[in-house]
Amino acid sequence: MSPTQQTTLVTGVAGFIGAAVARELLNGGNRVIGIDSLHTGYRESVPEGVEFIEGDLRFAETLAPLEDTRVDCIMHIAGQSGGEPSYDDPVFDLQANTQSTLLLLLLARQLNCRRFIYASSVSVYGNQAGGEGGLEEQACPAPQSLYGVGKLASEHYMRLYAEQFGMNCISLRLFNIYGPGQNLANLRQGMISIYLAQALAERHIHVKGSSERFRDFVHIDDAVRAFDMARTASLSGYSVFNVCSGVATTVEQVVELVRDALPFDVSVEYSGATPGDVFGWRGNPRQFQEAVGWKAKKALDAGVKHMVDWALGQKELN
Repeated sequence: MSPTQQTTLVTGVAGFIGAAVARELLNGGNRVIGIDSLHTGYRESVPEGVEFIEGDLRFAETLAPLEDTRVDCIMHIAGQSGGEPSYDDPVFDLQANTQSTLLLLLLARQLNCRRFIYASSVSVYGNQAGGEGGLEEQACPAPQSLYGVGKLASEHYMRLYAEQFGMNCISLRLFNIYGPGQNLANLRQGMISIYLAQALAERHIHVKGSSERFRDFVHIDDAVRAFDMARTASLSGYSVFNVCSGVATTVEQVVELVRDALPFDVSVEYSGATPGDVFGWRGNPRQFQEAVGWKAKKALDAGVKHMVDWALGQKELN
């Protein structure tokens, strides 16, 4: 088996990012074992060819079937995804996002799996917009949501496992990932998908918070490349990288991109707020680009048009 063809365990394989990553791995001739609780993911989203295990990663018994399996890389993408939902049940959020990471690190050490890649989040930075060059990985984390706290705790567990047990651990701090395949039924996660889902259902978009807030958006295709390049890169010890475009886009600009891409008129309302929300994020992708050669390729206007066309096709099928 070549260095690029491996057995990879992908958690959250029935979700938006996990399914897309697994599909790319399979296309490259890799063996993929996938785990998902189907709490928010869908069984039909699991790509054909994945050796699927249905189970909740909050519990060690879910991983028991893998105790004698060779695994070259673990990509931990599963978890409770979103700042607002983390306040509904903080203990569940902690278990889903942090306890699951620790259990998988224990498994990785048991299986002598040397590479562990984690879907961390821009939320670890908290209310920091980034200076002229954007947020860098060296910025002091200061999460403003329970979700961000759990993601940062997972990063620290990974750092310790890298330093004390010789594992290669990589935290990918994902900024705002969007694109075809995102769950349009989840109106509490994914800014673009939320606005698009509202527009499709009601021809009206309700924005919580200021129109001047801004985010750094990355298309799902670029996010998938980030995971795959991290898997095969010559890295050792603990690494943390921003997966970002380096471009700040305001909420108002996002709303207008969605409206312009739709074949009907959509009204907009700005009111209310979201607990734990921040005003703006823009990342600096330089460190990841220098380490593995990754950079975002898909422009936001083309990416939104791509996503809207996909969503309209899904609506026609239903």
